[in-house]
Amino acid sequence: MKKFFDFEEREVDQGSRLTYPYWIWSIIFVVIPLILVLYYSFTQVDGNGRSFLTLDNYRQVVNPIFFKVFVRSFLLAGGSTLACIILGYPVAYIIAKKAPSKSGSLILLFILPMWMNFLLRTYAWIAILGKNGLLNSLFGLFGINPGSILYTNSAVMLGMVYNFLPFMVLPIYTALQKMDRDLINAAKDLGASSVVVFRKVIFPLSLPGVMSGITMVFMPCVTTFAISRLLGGGKTMLVGDLIEQQFTTVGDWNFGSSLSIVMMLIILISMAMMNNMDKEEVKGGGRHK
Repeated sequence: MKKFFDFEEREVDQGSRLTYPYWIWSIIFVVIPLILVLYYSFTQVDGNGRSFLTLDNYRQVVNPIFFKVFVRSFLLAGGSTLACIILGYPVAYIIAKKAPSKSGSLILLFILPMWMNFLLRTYAWIAILGKNGLLNSLFGLFGINPGSILYTNSAVMLGMVYNFLPFMVLPIYTALQKMDRDLINAAKDLGASSVVVFRKVIFPLSLPGVMSGITMVFMPCVTTFAISRLLGGGKTMLVGDLIEQQFTTVGDWNFGSSLSIVMMLIILISMAMMNNMDKEEVKGGGRHK
């Protein structure tokens, strides 16, 4: 018995040693940078080059000018996430209903554009949405001149939806694929119509996938700066642009760090709320009341 426990302890020790590289990597690339960002967010430099503790950086965040940037970022990210759900759910549902051999090929085709560089995909939309771009040329064939939507909020939203739609489709598709088909068959045997089966069984069971999709789409949308710069032409300032400007152009690392910390807190709170909603909505394979 003693040998057994000794063997078990050695196994645990070996397992613990295997995690050392992970802890070292996390400390170097996660913990230390986070401590530095926190330090910069709570300090400023006086005329003599000395740092001192202050909350002024956080007071600047609630300035109405910067507050509008936050509101605009969340509205565009929220709208893009909603559009991804509306477009992505039917796509995931249709693919999940196909035979496994066909659904695998369809998913591969769907994510194929993601193999290209993110910036290259976004640059392509400039050629499509420009004044003399492909979209206006097509409308021109019918005598319609809608004008260019490039460098507008609509173009930014379009870019977000295009780039992040696969992140909504994939988790929903996975949730639908793992669904217990016996529950659907049982509902149909009990006389439920297709609409009722979808509303009472399929959609509630797919909510974990929807929640994962919201997390995976909303977070990059609200922090992006490449899409807003390329498709918004610098006219649409988002939080990501503001943070990037503070570090690269303005040189105010302290204010940029405070913006990053506030953004991080908002994202963490949002994720916690969505996780709680997910646990409340689905419990034991169905809707919890």
